[in-house]
Amino acid sequence: MSSLANEIFQCVLSGVSIGCIYALVALGFVLIFKATEVINFAQGEMMVLGAFIAYSLITFLKIPYWAAFLLTMVILGIFGMILERAILRPLIGEPVFAIVMLTIGLGICVRSGVSMVPKWGTDTYGFKTPFTDKALAFGEVVLAWEHLAVILMTSALIIGLVCFFRFTRIGVAMRATSQNQLAAVYMGVSVNRVFSLTWIISAALGGIGGVLLAPITFVHMNMGFIGLKAFPAAVLGGFGSIPGAIVGGLIIGLTESFSGVYLPVGWKDVAAYIILILVLIIRPEGLFGITEKKKV
Repeated sequence: MSSLANEIFQCVLSGVSIGCIYALVALGFVLIFKATEVINFAQGEMMVLGAFIAYSLITFLKIPYWAAFLLTMVILGIFGMILERAILRPLIGEPVFAIVMLTIGLGICVRSGVSMVPKWGTDTYGFKTPFTDKALAFGEVVLAWEHLAVILMTSALIIGLVCFFRFTRIGVAMRATSQNQLAAVYMGVSVNRVFSLTWIISAALGGIGGVLLAPITFVHMNMGFIGLKAFPAAVLGGFGSIPGAIVGGLIIGLTESFSGVYLPVGWKDVAAYIILILVLIIRPEGLFGITEKKKV
């Protein structure tokens, strides 16, 4: 295999792995939007909490990685439930803009709160995983186990979510609520319970994203800004489409990977937003979105 082919293949592997993280965060955006028509701009901060909680469990409490992984997911799910019930549920019926501004404020509060926690703060940390310092070599192409773990675990999570929404009673109820809340209520679905479960799943996905990303980018309070790159991924795929969030995340990840190698310095950081602008101009509903018309 030529050096150029090796380089391209390496970029693809790197782009797919980071794209999987974007896809997880974008899924959180999409799930909440489909259920409540609210964009949760605090989704990136769920990654921050997940990464720091996993770091503390593994480093200070000496809990094994897989147990810490599951425990982090549970803790973030509970945190998402508390947010929905204590802060967001009282705002039902208020303008969507007010709730969106609230989620922005929540993100700022979480990020600031993390910086004030002893042994967290503004420093950068890391923790070892079962995949640390391991790699697979295919000729001149090297695939780190950490990147492979992100790809495999994200794929497993997505398959699990698809099965959950398609084959479980509560999953069908969530799909029905996202389509028509009033009809779901008439069919006996508890919309409040669906909203709560949506926030639980969304927060847990953010926490998982943080745990998976931490060994690659380390643990720091600004990890939440990854959410600002996952937002274009959700828009690219279509804000109401779960498959679109996955495809959008992969496209953004691949674009960033190739931009960092073949374009001048700085393009990698703006590539996602350039794609966002182009999509809004050419196809505002996204790749998998459906244009909806409402009577005013």
